[in-house]
Amino acid sequence: MSRIDEEATRWVARLSHEVGAEVRAEFDAWHDADPRHQGAYLRAEAAWTMLDRAEVMAHGDTLLARRALAEKVKRHRASVSRRYVMGGAVAASLTGAVAVGYVLANRLSVATGVGELRSIPLKDRSIASVNTDSQIDVDMTPQIRHVALVKGEAWFEVAKNPAVPFVVSAGDIRVRAVGTAFSVRRREGGADVLVTEGTVEAWNVNDKDKRVTLTAGHEAFVPVTPETVEVTYRPEEVERKLAWREREIVLNSETLAEAVAEFNRYNSRQIVIADPALGAQKLVGCLHVAQPETFARAVQTALNVPVSETDDRIIIGTASASL
Repeated sequence: MSRIDEEATRWVARLSHEVGAEVRAEFDAWHDADPRHQGAYLRAEAAWTMLDRAEVMAHGDTLLARRALAEKVKRHRASVSRRYVMGGAVAASLTGAVAVGYVLANRLSVATGVGELRSIPLKDRSIASVNTDSQIDVDMTPQIRHVALVKGEAWFEVAKNPAVPFVVSAGDIRVRAVGTAFSVRRREGGADVLVTEGTVEAWNVNDKDKRVTLTAGHEAFVPVTPETVEVTYRPEEVERKLAWREREIVLNSETLAEAVAEFNRYNSRQIVIADPALGAQKLVGCLHVAQPETFARAVQTALNVPVSETDDRIIIGTASASL
């Protein structure tokens, strides 16, 4: 690994924890001093995020027990020393592939298939984590950092740059941030906005006077039809809804119908509730997004209902596979 790549990996490790303005200024000076530093940082950041994803996938089968959300977040941030060694090794192997991404980073389109999650370093040092069956179109200019959420859901960790706003559009919905972390999910009739760090401003372009401000732990649904937007403070719920970043679905008294809808987002093999009356049953638990069969068997035990399977479906509520 070159000296510059080593420096970049150290910076990624250092910035994975909270740092003060002095350290951030030191990093900015290093980053902007040489285009090679910028490319090396992107490579190291990509290696880091890919390592996180590999670790989660490797441990997916052990994620069945309930855990406190705070512990989930704590576990997700591994020790700096271990990640520096492993991240540096991966960075060296990714040099060629990620360098192409850096050249195209001013404008790019990222799409995920069903069950696919991707974490993409952007040229401004922000990170876009793109959920299943989603698409973002990125356009970086000196005046604005714009991301169009074409469909689905994405979480953004935004690099601070007060001079160049970071704006996510989801149809007529806009979400603006400077340096923060938040997610946007397109739904029929509007978009969910969840904030995990900092502050964002959200509005409908057809009703610009009704802008709302959300800070960490807050969430809101911004509708496509102009109306009052309700902002609520539910930090644990925000973290629960963003468990997909660790390829998990966390249920906290969600209904069976809601849980099935979530699992169906991530799997081509769809779950069907044969008896509509079962849909209102509430569940608690934590499972990997790619384990619909395990989920169905847990439902079978918890609700004492039959479960049957075909090649493309899992049917809850009947022993017949012919429905």
